[in-house]
Amino acid sequence: MKAAVVVFPGSNCDADTLYVLKNLLGIDARYVWHGENCLHENTDLVVLPGGFSHGDYLRTGAMAARAPIMTAVRNHAAYGKPVLGICNGFQILLEAGLLPGAMLPNTSTQFRCEWVHIRVESLETPFSSTCRPEQVLRLPIAHGEGNYVIDHDGLSELQDQERIVYRYTTAEGIDSPDANPNGSMDNIAGICSSDRNVVGMMPHPERASEESLGSQDGLTIWESVLDGMGD
Repeated sequence: MKAAVVVFPGSNCDADTLYVLKNLLGIDARYVWHGENCLHENTDLVVLPGGFSHGDYLRTGAMAARAPIMTAVRNHAAYGKPVLGICNGFQILLEAGLLPGAMLPNTSTQFRCEWVHIRVESLETPFSSTCRPEQVLRLPIAHGEGNYVIDHDGLSELQDQERIVYRYTTAEGIDSPDANPNGSMDNIAGICSSDRNVVGMMPHPERASEESLGSQDGLTIWESVLDGMGD
């Protein structure tokens, strides 16, 4: 299995992501610079990591979404291959039109850097297929604009098609406004595309993939895509 970790100016979770893919999972993972026009040959998985691409000027992810490499990412997704956007990567996927909706500043207007719990809502994606139904994962967040919004019809479509992949909950898996760190609609922490191969999520699985970091729950997400690719 081959993976590409796309690096933008201001990415800061690219090394963490590459480390997990290469050192913990044994995947042939490589960086791809945002100015490139193509992915590495036979790339199976694309990850857009967290960070502050282009300093978050204009809107988070807006400039990165127009980078040359995004044409190749769109083509990769169009072939049904898995794409994961984490935090800023999720924001980039929204700005690129690969996922619906938009991000607003957290309702607290504060940058939130803390551990949260998310409940797995759908097992029908490459990044949740080996999870248990309604499994609760403990993962960290670090963002100032994670308040996911979408119009009423769009939200209904996500709900009806079971495209909400992760929701913020309590440690017991209970929906609660207090468990929502950013004001995101319907406690949404992650969604998928209509073809289910493109997933965006705000929490960071790469920062919770070793027990020494406080949680190994992030491995569940990485192992799902590894299992799905038959590697």
